[in-house]
Amino acid sequence: MGIEAKDFILDLDLLAFSGIAFSPEQRASLQTSLIILKEQYKFKTIHFWGKILGINDDYFIVQGRQKDELRHRQFLYSKDCINWNMLNPPSKEAKELVDVCQGRFTGDPSNDFEVVKYEITDEDTEDENIEEIKTTLREEDRLAASLWRIEQDALIVPYTAYILQPNGDVQRNRTFEGLTIAESTKLSNYYHFCEPIHLPKKSLVQRSTLEKSLQFLDPIDEDVPKGIFVLAIPPNQIAILLGWSVQYERGSGLVQIRSLKWPGMAFFHIPGTNRYGSLYCGIGEENKDLAFML
Repeated sequence: MGIEAKDFILDLDLLAFSGIAFSPEQRASLQTSLIILKEQYKFKTIHFWGKILGINDDYFIVQGRQKDELRHRQFLYSKDCINWNMLNPPSKEAKELVDVCQGRFTGDPSNDFEVVKYEITDEDTEDENIEEIKTTLREEDRLAASLWRIEQDALIVPYTAYILQPNGDVQRNRTFEGLTIAESTKLSNYYHFCEPIHLPKKSLVQRSTLEKSLQFLDPIDEDVPKGIFVLAIPPNQIAILLGWSVQYERGSGLVQIRSLKWPGMAFFHIPGTNRYGSLYCGIGEENKDLAFML
């Protein structure tokens, strides 16, 4: 989702509750860059998506969107918040290799990572064997694939925040007035902002009960694995669903949702208003130990 240019400073202050902060110089450069990039690339909306932490340099990520905000997105990255480069969509091979690629981002887009993958040859025969294949993955390609993976797993929006138009475009719902305090505690009221995976697998009977223009995405409460733990830590209350944590700040005036699968992804929403957004600030690696931690 990211945070839009028009609410950039205010939204950054709200995300400070999640420990995400930027220097005054970075704030000024990013705010100026968002305005320039929107005009330069003719985006309908532009969002500051987050930051990937590298060993030598960090990648600042911006996302521009066209009329269809679900399918027509474009990433740009920068190391100094001033000079920006367009990031090509990840290839099928990069999407497969990113899950087995090890090591931190270095901050050099031309750096090559050595990746080892395994393939089964002569499957279901007496000569079945596991073959080890060594290949390389360019850091720029890994960056594109990592951003794609994070969006698939951890980019969320509130229920009814976006609407499916009759022509198939997904656009912001101008009548969205926010979730109530009671609704904001339920993960069923938050949806993955990506092409649905579970929805097409539902039966016709299940889909017939859904509002087609509003319930066209996958709710995050259907994520696997499932299970809930509730911890009361005054003055805040934290509800942890495997993969997600929900926490109130400022009484019940601000709800924060963090992804446990992708540490560094934080979402906020002010109940009763149309203010919401998210930001990622992490090393770009999935927490593969999550199942053993809860």
